[in-house]
Amino acid sequence: MSKRRILSLWFPRLGAERVMRAERGLHAGPLAVVEEQSNMQVISALNAAAEAAGLRVGQPVRDAHAMCGGLLTRPRNPPAEQLFLTALRRWAGKFSPWVAEEPPDGLVVDLTGCAHLFGGETALLGVVEGDCADMGLSVRMGIADTLGAAWALARYAGQQPGSDRSGDAIAQEARATRARAGKRRHWTKGGAAPQVAAPGGGARIAAPGQCHGVLGPLPVAALRLEPDTVAQLGRLGLRRIGDLLGQPRAALARRFGRGLVLRLDQAMGSAPEPVSPARAPDRFAVRMTLPNPIGLTEDVLAAIDRVLPALCARLEDKGRGARTLRLEAHRVDQAAEVIEIGLARPTFDPHRIRHLLEMKLERIDAGYGIDMLRLAAVQTEPVHARTLSGHAEAGRAVRDRLAGNTALDDLIGKLGARVGLEAITRMHPAASHIPEKTAKVLAAAWSEPADNWPAPPRPRPLLLWRPEPVMAPDSPAVPAGFRWRGRSWALATATGPERIAPEWWLDDPEWRSGVRDYWVVVTEQGDRLWLFYAHGGSMSPGWFCQGSFA
Repeated sequence: MSKRRILSLWFPRLGAERVMRAERGLHAGPLAVVEEQSNMQVISALNAAAEAAGLRVGQPVRDAHAMCGGLLTRPRNPPAEQLFLTALRRWAGKFSPWVAEEPPDGLVVDLTGCAHLFGGETALLGVVEGDCADMGLSVRMGIADTLGAAWALARYAGQQPGSDRSGDAIAQEARATRARAGKRRHWTKGGAAPQVAAPGGGARIAAPGQCHGVLGPLPVAALRLEPDTVAQLGRLGLRRIGDLLGQPRAALARRFGRGLVLRLDQAMGSAPEPVSPARAPDRFAVRMTLPNPIGLTEDVLAAIDRVLPALCARLEDKGRGARTLRLEAHRVDQAAEVIEIGLARPTFDPHRIRHLLEMKLERIDAGYGIDMLRLAAVQTEPVHARTLSGHAEAGRAVRDRLAGNTALDDLIGKLGARVGLEAITRMHPAASHIPEKTAKVLAAAWSEPADNWPAPPRPRPLLLWRPEPVMAPDSPAVPAGFRWRGRSWALATATGPERIAPEWWLDDPEWRSGVRDYWVVVTEQGDRLWLFYAHGGSMSPGWFCQGSFA
């Protein structure tokens, strides 16, 4: 007899109840979470009020509105639902350290050796129901020796197998199938399995060794089969799991594939199905408890020199580098002073981190003294080793260059400690023929410098601004004189034109003037301006100035 006990938790209204928790001001009426399937919006989750109104999951939204006029809908957010399920997995860790997620709306808990801590399995289910009620969640549970049996009890306990047929068709279907099953005497040779009645007909707990009797009356869909397989079994009159236990296994495998036999063996315990819990995230933090309170900056630095190498060693062992670190200084009056630093590149080098921490120590108010320091890497990223290739001399030169190429990163980190890393930006080339879109602004700490900029087809001005109107004759020919910024300008030479068309796939308000002809204009005063003539699209044509050359 197996000593393994599995708890399956199913949250049938997870999507809707997550929305109700997020929007606390939501009214208590019918609520449906909708998603798009095959160019049609269908319901993916309902709350209790919507189910009471007769709505169902998978129903088109237009039909649901016709049935329930006060229905409130919200779009589905699968990433948010996954994060909510992960939070529930952490909550379920109070019952057992062996918890796994079953997306999109279930959890599996290995209760082996843990149920007695809560007064038994029945008392444990009561604790689960109470916690879920406090969180505003609906839950259905099942406990059995196998994962498949627990899954079936959580979702199908107490349900009777249904059929899409009625009348004499049900009584007459597949007589030969049931007749062959009745002739076999022992269940180990393909006959009917021994039936042990489950108390109440819908028990959520299968006693040890009683999976056959508890699962026998349940629908075959409780075996986690595909809908097509369930429909084919129903047409043959095999609607209960007990009907499958009396059939020859070879015939079932030939007709429905080995997946059906595997699911049946997993539910009955003949085939193993382990529970794979989610791996705990790596946490990088060290702390130091001081025998006597300290308050001097030199003492805090000395403590940092003790804990920082240990933290960096952990990061290096895992192949990760710190991007954001938090230093917590806990005072004797139970208050805590917290400072954070950010780095331009992930690193586990303590020498590059120490200077940034030292720059912010002046913000710490020691009060009556600090008795504990905690240093944690809040955000980490993988650090990949660089592989060098080529001749020995070339490899040594590249190695030296890469080893010393931290000055810019250190400068960004020091400036970011003062003004914030988000305030330090750099320009990167962008793929666009529009002059003002040939570069984009990125955060310097989270981007790499551009190796080379693509050369433009024509010289571009050093200064670029939004187009400013120029008073000149309304003609594509370059004017001999024009007025701009309140001054009159005389033309000396002009080079061009360079025709640039707008991006037809975008409705850019700045380019509603249509196709532009750009000219490099040199005035008699010595200024080199970048003028263009807009031929007119949604706006009137005319001359504009957009930049100035050095």
